[in-house]
Amino acid sequence: MMVQFLLGTGIFTAIMGYAKERGKLEQLIVKIASINTYDQKSLAILVDSYEKYSHTVRILKNKNADSFMDLYTNELQAIKEAKKTLRESDSDENRQLNFVAYKASIVSALEKTIKTTLDTL
Repeated sequence: MMVQFLLGTGIFTAIMGYAKERGKLEQLIVKIASINTYDQKSLAILVDSYEKYSHTVRILKNKNADSFMDLYTNELQAIKEAKKTLRESDSDENRQLNFVAYKASIVSALEKTIKTTLDTL
């Protein structure tokens, strides 16, 4: 009876949609967890993760702008700034520090978005 109610109201679809997107975000966190040293392979993984996060947060924003618009604008902007700082690094030491900051900005965005998907339901 409860499942029929949820199906009829679209709540079930919303729950499943958030779970699917949250799963994608959780996989990204696992994928980048062990990356700590700047090299081309690690950078490529972070750039790919950022692109996947961007796509997923856009989907969530389109589903529920009230809950995800701030993440869409603020978190994506923070990641872009960190990426720009990394690109502009002038030494290996700065590049490594900025690489860690870039990764941290992606992880922070992922964690905030996962929390919001849980809080939205």
